[in-house]
Amino acid sequence: MSELPNADDERRVLDLVRSSKQKLRDELAKTIIGQEHAVEQLLIALFAGGHCLITGAPGLAKTLLVKSIAQLFHLKFQRIQFTPDLMPADITGTEILQEDETGRRRMTFIRGPIFTQVLLADEINRTPPKTQASLLEAMQELQVTAAGVRYPLEEPFFVLATQNPIEMEGTYPLPEAQLDRFMFNVVVDYLPEQDEVAVVMRTTAGKGQAIEPVLTGADVIAIHNLVRSVPVAEDLVRYAVQLAAASRPRQAKTPDFVNEHVGWGAGLRAAQFLILGAKARALIDNRAHVTVDDIKKLAGPVLRHRILTNYRAEAAGVTVENVIQRLLETVKAPGQ
Repeated sequence: MSELPNADDERRVLDLVRSSKQKLRDELAKTIIGQEHAVEQLLIALFAGGHCLITGAPGLAKTLLVKSIAQLFHLKFQRIQFTPDLMPADITGTEILQEDETGRRRMTFIRGPIFTQVLLADEINRTPPKTQASLLEAMQELQVTAAGVRYPLEEPFFVLATQNPIEMEGTYPLPEAQLDRFMFNVVVDYLPEQDEVAVVMRTTAGKGQAIEPVLTGADVIAIHNLVRSVPVAEDLVRYAVQLAAASRPRQAKTPDFVNEHVGWGAGLRAAQFLILGAKARALIDNRAHVTVDDIKKLAGPVLRHRILTNYRAEAAGVTVENVIQRLLETVKAPGQ
């Protein structure tokens, strides 16, 4: 991790965030209509340096949203269509035998599409776990290891993975270890009628406007450092930890409804991402401190892919969203 910025750097980057906030939204509006919550959560995750899982039905512009984000930040973009026959080497790269200038043969590593800055893992749940796992090292360590050699990835690096929640046939649910690497699970839902009308009118007319870059990769890295310097009170950190802990069944302070309806709860990364996301949200809102509302607003995207409900919940019609809402109502927030 880079060093935290000094006071002058902090002011410069803070001014950059403030001046680019509206520009980012204006440029995205050239291609994306509506989806304000999804856009906000994606920007928060990118400012915090986190990866995102994007869940939504087909045709809701998930791919377009990711591509537009990459253009906004002037970042290198690659898209991988995940399929059942996709192999790990198709993502990370492979070694091949080549002749050099002297005619000698040697093994050469040919880099795969993961060597980019924004990787769109399209329909990630359509490939087997072995191939899904090839992303783990890159997401956590920002590197790829091949034949014992480590190849660093260019920063900033983001994995934005999409999945379709309604098609289960021919899919491979992501294992918990992989899900936990994603900072947010962003839900892209159907648009209101008026927004759908606007989308149809725009997409059936002439060629749309091109997105102009607003920030650079260096700017994004500087924002990552600034986000981490945003102060947060210890009682808010304790609240985030208690929210995550309350989702774990069969613990000393677990609420009864969690023991009844949850098979697996959130781990330590949930609390870390709640605080890191809250810091980024405060920065985007031009605030110098984190509030309880920041944490509550991000509880959904942070927890929804980390809580697994059991068969009792399914029988009773209890969803993960219901569990998260009850957690927010049950766990006492600072000042309550």
